[in-house]
Amino acid sequence: MPAVELTPPEAARWAARAGLVLPAERRAAVTAMANHIHGVVAVLRELDFADVPPAAAYRAMTDTTATTTANSTANTAEEQHDAAV
Repeated sequence: MPAVELTPPEAARWAARAGLVLPAERRAAVTAMANHIHGVVAVLRELDFADVPPAAAYRAMTDTTATTTANSTANTAEEQHDAAV
């Protein structure tokens, strides 16, 4: 949890700053959820990502067969379209 938790009046103030109306009956629930989210984010900030490559280095598809099949299917569809026109 954060060192200083959000209070219902603060949640209402932040909602108003964002142009949102936060009814009194929803303030406690919104405050609890915001404090939970802050707690989760705090845990994530403590994780060490030093040995994790950036997302740009990630390759979702490493199977060249799947890539070749996908390209062949796309080319066949283009050829059929061209033949129909």
